[in-house]
Order: sequence, then structure tokens, then C-alpha cells
Amino acid sequence: MNDSDLRTKVLQEIQQIPEGRLVELYDLVHTFRLNAKSRQSASTLQFAGCWNELDDAVYSDFLDDVMLRRQQAFSERPDRETSID
Repeated sequence: MNDSDLRTKVLQEIQQIPEGRLVELYDLVHTFRLNAKSRQSASTLQFAGCWNELDDAVYSDFLDDVMLRRQQAFSERPDRETSID
């Protein structure tokens, strides 16, 4: 079952929830979404601070390499500026 079909089925089920229980359902869905978001942030942050212990020479070389690669990447891109003329 693809995501679109699953979303449709979930919405169909929601339509059948009695109005008196919608607050409970909202709380459940809202909490579920917030927990999913915090898990995603936690997995992203697992690398936070991983470069703290690099010595200055290695860090400087790294920055130089990043700048060089960016210059190369952007120099190969077509100019996206448009003119009114």
C-alpha cells in the first residue's frame, strides 16, 4: 500500500470517529507527530560537536577544501540571473 492510499484510509477512519472523541484523537495525533519530529531531530543532532577536537591545521584544510569545492560547483552552474531587457 502506498502512502497516498494509506493517508486516504486514515482519513476515512477519522471521518467515522464520534465527535465526542475528536479531542482525544487530536491529542493522540498531535503527540505522535511531535514525538516523530523530536526523534528526527535527535538523529540529526547525533553528529553535533563531532568536529570539536579537530586540530586547527586539519580544520583550516577542511574549510579550504569546502570553499574550493563550492567555487567549483557554482562556477559550473548556468547563470540564473534574468534581465528585464
